[in-house]
Amino acid sequence: MYSEGTKFLSKKEALSQRQWYLIDAKGKVLGRLASKIAVILQGKHKPNYTPNQNMGDFVVVINAKDIVLTGKKLDQKIHRWHSGYPGGLKEVVARKLLEKHPEKLLYLAVKGMLPKNFQGNRMLKRLKIFPDSNISHITQKLIKIN
Repeated sequence: MYSEGTKFLSKKEALSQRQWYLIDAKGKVLGRLASKIAVILQGKHKPNYTPNQNMGDFVVVINAKDIVLTGKKLDQKIHRWHSGYPGGLKEVVARKLLEKHPEKLLYLAVKGMLPKNFQGNRMLKRLKIFPDSNISHITQKLIKIN
């Protein structure tokens, strides 16, 4: 009489199906790359996606120093944060951030595309970003994504 309907994975099943993806950021546009990474971290690329389950995969990004920003964003995009003290507003231009900490530029872009709750924080822990192609300490089976 009733159909079986949608089958939801248990937490144990979802954790056992996690994979590691390798993304080469050389020559890729920052925003487009960050949105693809956010989809993988959330698990939205899987057919059995469930919003309340932490079922996303791990992402390893190499060559973050070679990310491209289109237009005049290198000189006009400003990242701001506040220390919490009076007059504590700090600013840095994207060009300086890319030169000094290239992995932080991609990290902030992906962080802005994830949920702003404890699930989003857990997803960000599965993101590994390296400024060059040296990833000697990761021994997982990496699936390369173009």
